[in-house]
Amino acid sequence: MSRSAHPAGPRHADVLPEGHYSAPPSDLNTLDSKVWAQTVRRDADGVVTVGGIDVKAIAEEFGTPAYVLDEADFRARARAWRTAFGHDADVFYAGKAFLSRAVVRWLDEEGLNLDVCSGGELATALSAGMPADRIAFHGNNKSTEEIRRAVTAGVGRIVLDSFQEIVRVAHIAQELGKRQRVQIRITVGVEAHTHEFIATAHEDQKFGIPLAGGQAAEAVRRALQLDGLELIGIHSHIGSQIFDMSGFEVAAHRVVGLLKDIRDEHGVELPEIDLGGGLGIAYTSDDDPREPHEIAKALTEIVSRECDAAKLRTPRISVEPGRAIVGPTAFTLYEVGTIKPLDGLRTYVSVDGGMSDNIRTALYDAEYSVALVSRASDAEPMLARVVGKHCESGDIVVKDAFLPADLAPGDLLAVPATGAYCRSMASNYNHVLRPPVVAVRDGEARVIVRRETEEDLLRLDVG
Repeated sequence: MSRSAHPAGPRHADVLPEGHYSAPPSDLNTLDSKVWAQTVRRDADGVVTVGGIDVKAIAEEFGTPAYVLDEADFRARARAWRTAFGHDADVFYAGKAFLSRAVVRWLDEEGLNLDVCSGGELATALSAGMPADRIAFHGNNKSTEEIRRAVTAGVGRIVLDSFQEIVRVAHIAQELGKRQRVQIRITVGVEAHTHEFIATAHEDQKFGIPLAGGQAAEAVRRALQLDGLELIGIHSHIGSQIFDMSGFEVAAHRVVGLLKDIRDEHGVELPEIDLGGGLGIAYTSDDDPREPHEIAKALTEIVSRECDAAKLRTPRISVEPGRAIVGPTAFTLYEVGTIKPLDGLRTYVSVDGGMSDNIRTALYDAEYSVALVSRASDAEPMLARVVGKHCESGDIVVKDAFLPADLAPGDLLAVPATGAYCRSMASNYNHVLRPPVVAVRDGEARVIVRRETEEDLLRLDVG
């Protein structure tokens, strides 16, 4: 099929339907550095490269779809967070964003701690050699076996999420002859300006113990009375994909207020405060995230100011960036299959992946960028919707974007900023195989999570 053999959708000069897009860019070949990994470039032939390797070579060797992760970028972002907060604070990478044994080793080498929230994440961390005392264990419903494994391994902290869990962890720790370091996660009533399902500090949700009504204070009383627990601090997490620091300011004010009440009632000044993560990244050119040093300065000043006002010693701060580290480091590489123009609306561009490798568009109404990466194009922009191959009308990867009007089957598209919550939330819907994660660095590429095979699927089907 020639590149002009199919009718194109609306051009930028046409009247466009309502959507989530901005005006078409003047040059579709330009890559916005805000949304791409640091080593992504276009070469002289217009082919996009990452880590010194062009995407056509990656597709030929590893197939599509594939998550392509810039290892140098990941390490640089990890170091930036570590440097920004210094040695008087702790940076815990949130493993739920994306975790593999290679990532665990990178984190260990770059001096970051690790936050896990399931037995599987804990197993991955321990198997890759992360020191247990640098692991924090989260979760709203940790099983007895998960808690036992965490305490036995000697994890540095368990974040308690309910009254039942306070007793459960204390009992298991005493049974094992240990005193487990813990924090209590509280909900402070701050509504993060984000999607309902990823705002996590208002009272009407499953995480934490509410500050309102004295419940958090009662949780502290119980934890301080149990011999199996060493209460080291309070944990608060207000949401995800947050750009506005004002929510953290309100949360810190309320957490420090609780620390003051604990001192006044129990004569104890807890030494730590964890403000969680949730800092946003750029998925599109409209997003404007803060740099780690700006975030560190703002959070440190907020906590210090609140503690000074309460006449408390400033506790050691912990933060939990996950998306902010791994999100921008990867893109998903797809091959174009079917192209379907709808007259007066848009052109539907189908790729060989979809909601099984990126559920965020369907789940959170998330917005992404997309680019033609296997060649340059001087064609006019057409309004496109990039969709997957699944039997689901909501199988959308990028809702509205401008792509070259000469797009054709066999072209390669890349969706940037897919390092977080894409592979970790991937599924086998329609029995589609989950893609590999290919790490690139200094002209070399290697698989760190291999592509699933049909044998993998059938091995689990014992019927």
